[in-house]
Amino acid sequence: MVFKYDFLIIGAGVAGMSYALKIARAHKGKVCIICKTTLDEANTYFAQGGVASVTNTKIDNFDKHIEDTMIAGDYISDRRAVEQVVRNAPGQIAELVEWGVNFDRKADGSFDLHREGGHSEFRILHHADDTGAEIQRGLMHAVRSNPDIEIKENHFAVEIITQHHLGITVTRRTPDIECYGAYVLNPDTQKVDTYLSKVTLMCTGGCGAVYQTTTNPVIATGDGEAMVYRAKGTVQDMEFVQFHPTALYHPGETHPAYLITEAMRGYGGILRLPTGETFMEKYDERLSLAPRDIVARAIDKEMKIHGIDHVCLDVTHKDAEETKHHFPNIYQKCLSIGIDITKEYIPVRPAAHYMCGGIKVDLDGCSSIKRLYAIGECSCTGLHGGNRLASNSLIEAVVYADTAARHSMAHVDEYDFNTAVPEWNDEGTMTNEEQVLITQSLKEVGQIMSNYVGIVRSDLRLKRAWDRLDLLYEETEALFKRVKANRDICELRNVINVGYLITRQAIERKECRGLHFTTDYAHHAYDEN
Repeated sequence: MVFKYDFLIIGAGVAGMSYALKIARAHKGKVCIICKTTLDEANTYFAQGGVASVTNTKIDNFDKHIEDTMIAGDYISDRRAVEQVVRNAPGQIAELVEWGVNFDRKADGSFDLHREGGHSEFRILHHADDTGAEIQRGLMHAVRSNPDIEIKENHFAVEIITQHHLGITVTRRTPDIECYGAYVLNPDTQKVDTYLSKVTLMCTGGCGAVYQTTTNPVIATGDGEAMVYRAKGTVQDMEFVQFHPTALYHPGETHPAYLITEAMRGYGGILRLPTGETFMEKYDERLSLAPRDIVARAIDKEMKIHGIDHVCLDVTHKDAEETKHHFPNIYQKCLSIGIDITKEYIPVRPAAHYMCGGIKVDLDGCSSIKRLYAIGECSCTGLHGGNRLASNSLIEAVVYADTAARHSMAHVDEYDFNTAVPEWNDEGTMTNEEQVLITQSLKEVGQIMSNYVGIVRSDLRLKRAWDRLDLLYEETEALFKRVKANRDICELRNVINVGYLITRQAIERKECRGLHFTTDYAHHAYDEN
């Protein structure tokens, strides 16, 4: 089957749905969202903390938010991107509210603001401790209610279509690579259909599932980054993987591991060893409110020193009713596994959380491939630099949805559908024996990445990861050529591609910078040698 849409959106989190709503409002053409599961299973849903934006101008201002972001990004953030996001944030918050998203407010009607690590002021808008779920709920309702947006749930984008599929040799040096749409797997027919588009938007979210333990859902397999990399697009800063320092330690729950929001440390939570002893004073004067990378490395080190599999977060000194009010979902979740957080410590450990790099884009969300935009976690806008400031990601997604929507609507009439694109070659068969190869390889990737390309790295570990991933890549590509495309093997290909990109770009960075910490280049870029 061949489908034609003016705007093809691959991914359905806050970025994709915001973009779709803006395009549909302008009535600039047919809009289609490709969602590989259901709308409510996006990474956005799992974002507990909140959205960073300057709203209380009596105590806060844009310059403070910009400086906090630059410091967190280890001064390799693109200041133009930082300024664009920070200055446009309040306007996009107003738009989210207009679409039906509820943020917690005080009795006087003003926003109830939290503060998180790395922020100099209280500026985090939230909805209890499930802000992402609330944003997803509001946007889903708006998208489903809009007759101009077509939603294809449980459809999987296999590849984006470029000149390569017309028989033209495309390399990383090829100028003017163009995207003509995507090949998409239909779950009902198990056939790969051709989706032609004038404009394609990649917003596939994160890639935490590359690691053994992650706060991301199992669907976060880095599909966008992998597809664009295979299409010879530019992917950048993949070495900067943010590990959330406090995922709930509960063996068996690893994809996703339950997130204990950073707001709990902003609320006064104290990190302790299981014995009750504090340890953050050894690592940073900001103690438990230090930025995530410092806290994650500190926890990682303490776990290794003491031979323990978790540390603890303590809120037992806080008022019990206030704790239940602020963190109702965390309270219930911990209670479900036998922990009353008002009386007992919460067992926590770091887990892969957020990708700061991704598909390189400019201030309009344009990738290096013409007619292809990328926004949200799969993109590298330059906002995060070497490390993401807490709660900057959701606001980045909606601000760039706005800039990408404006730019693509201004140019969509310059493009046409490329009807010379051939249909997908679906030769091959898949047997149960081959399925076990996919499952085993996926496990291996998780082990390789967690053991060798984790919070603390070294040249030796990275080289070992590279060699192992190379072998898995060769085996998987050979298998992919022999079998019919299905979601499992496509996700495995993507996970291997993303693991390779993280490892290669980590090898290339010969310094400790932001989230990339290596024992072989202990000096930071600003240290005196």
